[in-house]
Amino acid sequence: MRFILLGPPGAGKGTQAQRLVAKHGIPQLSTGDMLRAAVAAGTEVGKRAKAVMDAGKLVSDEIVNAIVSERLDEPDCRNGFILDGYPRTLVQADATTKMLAEKNMPLDCVIEFRVDDDVLVERISGRYTCGNCGTGYHDTFLKPQVEGVCDKCGGREFNRRPDDNPETVRTRLQAYYKETSPLLGYYYAKGLLKQVDGMAEIDDVTEQIEAILADL
Repeated sequence: MRFILLGPPGAGKGTQAQRLVAKHGIPQLSTGDMLRAAVAAGTEVGKRAKAVMDAGKLVSDEIVNAIVSERLDEPDCRNGFILDGYPRTLVQADATTKMLAEKNMPLDCVIEFRVDDDVLVERISGRYTCGNCGTGYHDTFLKPQVEGVCDKCGGREFNRRPDDNPETVRTRLQAYYKETSPLLGYYYAKGLLKQVDGMAEIDDVTEQIEAILADL
């Protein structure tokens, strides 16, 4: 199985990807992880990426595409993979289509998480983690059993990401719709686009995805 997960930040792609990895034994490929791995490994393209990042610049599509291509050649991708957070733009989508065709690794589908913006803002802006063990919580959906005490380690220090606030979240959503939403039409035209209700309970979303994969 080779597929892409599409959806705005906070839509639940990461949670579902972890479940898919555990069940199907295929890797989740995110650009952030791939960039860090390439830099750490000191590959040729990793060195190029490091030089760009050290200069405080954005890594170009060319470098990102090269890192993705390099990662797809690794043995654990032979039986499939999940692309998460890539491609982000039509330029990257075209490059991905060409890259996968050259490797004889065509996509099986692209799964879009349909979500409500206001709910997403609430989801993301309410997140926080234990400062000691990193366990995640939420102001509304997932509170510690004892207020102010981590369920897992008993820690009493909690952290929030500075960009997990309503204003920043809405800015990130605008960027997503501007850059990434055109991919929906791109993949719809190719007959690859499938959709799940990202507002459903986590287990329900998993069932929707598994039903799509079962029909491939």
